[in-house]
Amino acid sequence: MNRRYDAHLFWGSYSPLSSLAGAGLIILASARFSFALICTGALVWVYGLTALIYSGAGSIMPKRGKMVALLFLSSFITGIFMLLAGLLNPLLIMGTGFFIILIPPCCLGSAFYENSDSMELIEVFSRSLLEAMVLSGIILALALIREPLGMGTLSFPGGSQGIVELFGGSGEDSFVFVRLFSVSAGALVILGYGTALFRYFREQNGGIKEER
Repeated sequence: MNRRYDAHLFWGSYSPLSSLAGAGLIILASARFSFALICTGALVWVYGLTALIYSGAGSIMPKRGKMVALLFLSSFITGIFMLLAGLLNPLLIMGTGFFIILIPPCCLGSAFYENSDSMELIEVFSRSLLEAMVLSGIILALALIREPLGMGTLSFPGGSQGIVELFGGSGEDSFVFVRLFSVSAGALVILGYGTALFRYFREQNGGIKEER
């Protein structure tokens, strides 16, 4: 089995948490829980189908310019997701399209694609889905912190306005520091502390190395 696939999913050299290639996506998509949910669906869709098509059609994929082909493929699959999701909830897609288009560059950040020729289809597919689930988990967790604390509400996809709020509230009566969580600066603060904790626990875990 390939070394890139053996690398630990959370703190390996080629994991999303190690490179933070999706930092912009994490910050933007975690602004509201409804955004995080639609982004989760997009991540699973794009990462999964890209891995299946790219590996299944490996014999016709160009040897040179592999990353360019991967970018076009993942962008095309992203466009299909936005088209299908837009039929169900056009307003929500209009509000989330500006960060959904960041998913293809995040997909290219999966460095294991560079040696995917020596990996089996199931390995590429499972690793790709696991990375999508890791990013989705971070986005969902941040959204569950940022929206209730910063905006005083929790939103879900649906309704005539594109989202449905589980409980109302603008968060105007909360402290300024708490409301900071609803903006990008607050997300950076949370992400910074989370990264520091992640690195601390990674260093404490002496039994797992990034690469051997």
